[in-house]
Order: sequence, then C-alpha cells, then structure tokens
Amino acid sequence: MSNAIATTDAPVPAPRSGMANPLRQMGDIFAQPAVKRSLPLVFMLGLIAAAALAWMALSTPPQRVLFANLPESDKAAVAQALDAANIANGIDGSGSITVSEDNYHKARMLLAGQDLPKAAPGGYALLDNLPMGASRAVEGERLRQARETELARSIGAIDTVAEARVHLATPEASVFVRDKAEPSASVIVKLQPGRSLSDAQVRSIVNLVASSVPGMKPDAVTIVDQMGALLSKSGQESSAGDARIDFQNRVEDKVRQQLVQLLTPLLGAGNFSAEVQAEVDLDESQATRESYDKEGTVVRAEQGNWTGAPRDGASAPGGIPGALSNVPPPPSTAVAPTAATPAQPGQPATPAAAPGMKQSDSFTRSYSNGREVSVTRNMPGSIKRLSVAVLLREEPGKPRGTVEIRQIDELVKATVGFNTARQDQVTVVSRKFSTNADAAVAGIPFYETPWFAMVARNVTALVIALLVLLLGVRPLARALMRRRDDTRAPGVPMGSADGVQMPTPVSPQMLAGSGLSLGDRVGLVRDFTRDNPARAALAVRDMIRTEGQ
Repeated sequence: MSNAIATTDAPVPAPRSGMANPLRQMGDIFAQPAVKRSLPLVFMLGLIAAAALAWMALSTPPQRVLFANLPESDKAAVAQALDAANIANGIDGSGSITVSEDNYHKARMLLAGQDLPKAAPGGYALLDNLPMGASRAVEGERLRQARETELARSIGAIDTVAEARVHLATPEASVFVRDKAEPSASVIVKLQPGRSLSDAQVRSIVNLVASSVPGMKPDAVTIVDQMGALLSKSGQESSAGDARIDFQNRVEDKVRQQLVQLLTPLLGAGNFSAEVQAEVDLDESQATRESYDKEGTVVRAEQGNWTGAPRDGASAPGGIPGALSNVPPPPSTAVAPTAATPAQPGQPATPAAAPGMKQSDSFTRSYSNGREVSVTRNMPGSIKRLSVAVLLREEPGKPRGTVEIRQIDELVKATVGFNTARQDQVTVVSRKFSTNADAAVAGIPFYETPWFAMVARNVTALVIALLVLLLGVRPLARALMRRRDDTRAPGVPMGSADGVQMPTPVSPQMLAGSGLSLGDRVGLVRDFTRDNPARAALAVRDMIRTEGQ
C-alpha cells in the first residue's frame, strides 16, 4: 500500500529594497495564491456593500431644512422636541436642522404648538437689545418695529388668522398745520385653510390697529389677505351689489344649516347633500297716498249776519244813556192778529212779517271733504323665491321608498318655510354617491402624490439590489465554484483522509483495496457524495441494480 503525500514547494521571494516600485509590490501581493483565491470573495463583499449603500441612499427620503441659522440653545430644544415625538432629524454641514420631506409639515406644526424656536426676539423685547448711544432715528425705528410685532401677535390670536404682518407709516411730527400728515397702517393676514374673515372681524382688526397708534383714523388702515384680496373697504367703496350678495349668502347659510340640523339625526352625517338658492328682495320702497270722501261733507267755517222786526211796534232803544234808559220795558200784552188783505189774482202773496222774527240773513260757509293720508315703507330683506335641492345617499341594493322620500320632502318644506305664493321649489332625490368624488375634486395627478414618490424610491432601490445580486454576486459565486473545481488535479478524489488521496471516481473495489480504516473510508464517501451528489446517486443506483441481478 502506497500513500501519496502532497507537497508544495513555494518559491522564496527575493528580498526587495524599500525604494522598490509600490505598484510592483502591490502586483506581487495580488499575485500570491492566497490573495488570488480571496479576490473574488472580496469583490463579492464589495458589491454587496455597494448594494446596501445604494439601498440606504435611495430608501432614505430626501431631507429638507427645517430651521437655519439657529443658536445652539434653540437647536437643542428643537432636536429634543423632535426626538420626543419620534421624528427623525439631523444637522447638515451648515448647522441647519433637517427632517425628511414627509415629516416636514408635521414637525413645523409640532414646534409651533410648543412655541419653538424662541431665538428671534419680537415685540417690546427688541427694546431690551437696544445698544447704548443709539440715535433718535434708530430708537424710533426700533419702537415702530416693536409696535408692528405686538400688533401682529394680537391679530394672530384670532382663530381665523394663521399669521399676520403689520406695517406702520408714522410720519414725523411737524409744528406746521400744512405739513401735518396722518399715520397709516397696512395689515396682511394669512387665513386658515377654508376660513374667511367676517365683516365684524375686519372692523375689529381695523379698530384695533387704529386705536394702537396715536392719531390714526380707521379709514387709514388697509387689510389684505394672502390671496391679495382687499378686506377693508370704506363706505364709498362698498357697493350695493356686495351687500346684496352678502345678505343672500347669509340667508342661504341659515337655511342650509337648518337642513343639516334636521337631516343629520335622521339620515346620518355624509348621507345627504343640500343646496339652497334664495332670491332676496333688497329694494327699499316708500309710497304716500291721499284719499277724499266724496259723499260726506263737513262744515269747516261759517260766518254771517241776520236782521229782524221789533216786537209790538216798540221803538228801538234810544236816547241819552242815563237812568231812564236803564228802566226795564213795560210788560207786553197779547194782541190778536188782524186779517190779512186777500191777495189779488196773479200776484204772489206777501207774508206778513211776524213781530220779533228774522227778516234777512247773510252767511258764508266753508265745507271740507274727508281726507286720508297713508305713508307705506317696505323694508328690504324679504325673500322673493326659495329653491332647495336635497340629494339623499342611496345604498347599493337598498333603494328608498316613495313614502320615505315624500316624508323627507314634507320635512324639508316645513323647515325652509315653503310658500306656494312665492313659487318656492323643493326637490328631494335619492341617488348613489360617487366613490371617487374626493379624487375628482382634488384633481392631483397620481405621480405627484406623496405615496407615489415613496413607492418609486423603494422599487428603485430593490431593482438595483436585485441587479447587483444577479449580475454581480451570482456570476462571482459561479466563478468561485468553477475555480475550486479547476484547482483540483484530474484523477485526484474529492475527499481525502489523513493526507491519503484516492483516484476518482470512488468504487467499492477502490475502498476495499486502499488499506484505509473504516472511519477514513466513511469520510471519503461523505466528501464525495457532498461534492458530487449526482454521481453519488448514479453509483447508488448501479449498486442496487447489481444486487438485484
């Protein structure tokens, strides 16, 4: 029995001087067998590390500067608040705090709720940092800036206002009346999304600013929103059309709110939609009417005189006033009337004048007919016509009945004050609601949504990692396996035991005549089976066939 011992005679490298070419030294190092065998593995590890770095770089969302040029105290406070809220943050090379693009607005809202950062002084705190020896102009500018900041904070305390800025124009005081200029102010407000300032709130802001500056009149205050719309309007600028539209909107909102309060407990929130169109009469009319009573007359004034004959032929009182003139007249005696002379034919009878009777009169009378004066004044604000449309949500497969729709129609009419004389119109319809209504209203392309950018980053990183594994790591692994197979000399078995090598393929005759122990032969078969599973399976099959024959 002969044992073949493999020996390797490696050439001893000649000593090299320290001034040798470094490239040649590197070449000699890479030329060594151990280094050559490890190069594919190192290259494969480098590709895996590059794929990991690419994944980390692409999977990490882009960073956005949250605050720049902050002092160290504010940086520490901001970073502590973000860490407490589990918001990843960092500091770039310029010292600015950065967060991911997805968490930018969340971080801003969080810090705004905690009143961070506090570095920028505002309000009357600016006067504390006023340097010594400042000129009068600098003091005046600092005082004006402090007033502007304080006014902006006061206006920002309103719920509807998100941010506010105030600009004051205060001219220098002059002793000459001609050169005297009135102060003015400009206010720009940034409103909350979906909110608007009412007329009362605008007037409040105008009066607040005008009252905070000495000598400023409310007409000198101008308020503009973030869209550039002028909110403060004087009496000349406000038109009747704006007042009509505003009053109509208030009437419609009132009716719509009544419908929401009525239908929400009945149908549930989001199961109906109501719209109201009101035609409001804002025309102010005044009428005056006079009427007379043509049948009845009333004596307004009467003036006149009358004359009559004396009684018993007595003469009228006369003479010199004295004692006799004051004597009462003698008692009267009844005298029988004498027969009148018969009237001649063709002549009218002349009535005899009765003693003491009226003979003639002369009167002037003024009559006035009945008169009625009526003044009618119609105040604006009445509703000329009301149109209401209610859309009910219909569940799939559960249509609403006619009786239910009729009942809801009656409830709506009773709520809005339906009047047939005004030709009001109320329509109630039940239909299915569209599921993509929000997407249609938004109108944002899908490639501009935040989720699309996140999915694109993750898919790109995954594709790059797969390409590195398939095009880099897999070919290198195959090359390593092939190189390992090629390094074995032909005719030498896959396994060895105690330095003894057997020719390949391994057969029972070889194992029996090799003089190896049982453990060595088992190890040799195990190594051969592990390195050549297909050939081992074929050998087992041949052995089974041989025994069967």
